[in-house]
Amino acid sequence: MIIFILSIMSILYLYSLLNNSTSSSKLRPPLPPGPTSLPYIGSIISMLRNKPTFRWIHRMMDEMNTKILCLRLGNIHLIAVSDPKIAVEFLKDANGIFSSRPDSMSGYLISGGYLNTAHAPMGDHWKKMKTILTSEILSVAKHKWLLNKRKEEDDNILRYIKNQCTRGFVNVRIMGQQYTSNMARKLMFGSRNFGKGREDGGPGDEEIEHANSLWTLLVYDPELCVTDYFPWLRWKTDFDGHEKIIRNAILKARKYQDPLIDERIQQWKDGVRTQQDDLLDVFITHKNTPLTADEIKAQILDLILATFDNVANNIEWALAEMINEPRIFNRAVHELDFVVGKNRLVQESDLQNLNYVKACVKEAFRLHPVVPFSLPHLTTSDSTVAGYFIPKGSNVIVSRLGLGRNPEVWDDPLTYNPERHMNGNKEVVLTDSNLHTFSFSTGRRGCPGVLFGSTMATMLLARLVQGFTWELPPNEPDVDLQENLYDLAKAKPLFALVKPRLPPSIYPTS
Repeated sequence: MIIFILSIMSILYLYSLLNNSTSSSKLRPPLPPGPTSLPYIGSIISMLRNKPTFRWIHRMMDEMNTKILCLRLGNIHLIAVSDPKIAVEFLKDANGIFSSRPDSMSGYLISGGYLNTAHAPMGDHWKKMKTILTSEILSVAKHKWLLNKRKEEDDNILRYIKNQCTRGFVNVRIMGQQYTSNMARKLMFGSRNFGKGREDGGPGDEEIEHANSLWTLLVYDPELCVTDYFPWLRWKTDFDGHEKIIRNAILKARKYQDPLIDERIQQWKDGVRTQQDDLLDVFITHKNTPLTADEIKAQILDLILATFDNVANNIEWALAEMINEPRIFNRAVHELDFVVGKNRLVQESDLQNLNYVKACVKEAFRLHPVVPFSLPHLTTSDSTVAGYFIPKGSNVIVSRLGLGRNPEVWDDPLTYNPERHMNGNKEVVLTDSNLHTFSFSTGRRGCPGVLFGSTMATMLLARLVQGFTWELPPNEPDVDLQENLYDLAKAKPLFALVKPRLPPSIYPTS
């Protein structure tokens, strides 16, 4: 591999020198600081030698003492940002220049050729899909319309955990992923299971395979890939092995989803189905700008991916931190007992009065983001940000880790402390337009599902804390809070000893 790259470098080195010598010099600000790069290939060899890439980038930012870093990969400048003020300049103040998406192998495959919203470049298609999402799919009206389906899943996860109490321990990671994937399927397709599921409310083989494929796509979607910077290699060789992994994961996910979509479309054509019952019906019957089957399939996968990861990761980390700090756990329990009591289950209507529970969720988003960087933003014209020159065609990525763990913004940033988000009697919200945390982003590419995501995360934690006691096994004094090397999940899934804390009649039974 290195011989191959060095051969290309030697062939094109003269071309690079000639090209630079004929370029007219202009007075302009400097590029952001970054490592010295090789002609033509830039820092691609260093990137390949330093896995995982996101830890290499953060390490360079620390060593160079900079909050904005410029890496040249091929002919593309990759700009990494870990300062909230600079991030706001990119994502809000100048979002017209930085709102598009670059071409990428993972984005192209996952989106079915850029047919969804998250990966689509700026243009008419993106505007169409974003409008449908904000006005029809993720609107306040649809949120209210889907309340009963969310209640079913809030009850089902309690039923499942209650059934596990006889066994003693619950795998919190599997439980969280089950809740989010069940919720996504329920809202999209009207049913939590592709198959029969399990009698105890747990996932069947189909749901497990589906969830595993979603997690694979989420891990590899933002991963930097060599062929993104050398497009002529794409489709000729799977240079770093990503393409095969992504294609297999897409096949496993869509083999369950796509037949349901095709069947439902035919039902509407045949007149068998005449009333909307779930979000798939809303997509199919949208009149103003009708969607093709491929567009619906791409957008459904996009929404399921967005629902699946953030909440499950957040709840596992929040419970792990709270178990390690009984004072925090007890304060959340006290708030729930005071606001809701022990004679009924917490409901969505209670969330506005559960500021401390929301602060626990927000603190987990701050300290333990699900992925290290945002999806890349494409620079559509030369620009100047934070006094640095940002060339047209640059890819800008914002560090969720850098924002949430920034010592210039947060005191003792590596400590889980929900109290930092309590501001008198003001309601705690999970969004942050100043980007001190990056839970749902901001600007044109901000997540349109803030209401759904905030409700799911807060509701799940509230139900878990109200409904059960969570303790470690007797031989484990503390929860191990170490992260994985190659992603930001807990290195070891959280297993906890669970016992009911409410009267038996309160728990759902069927």
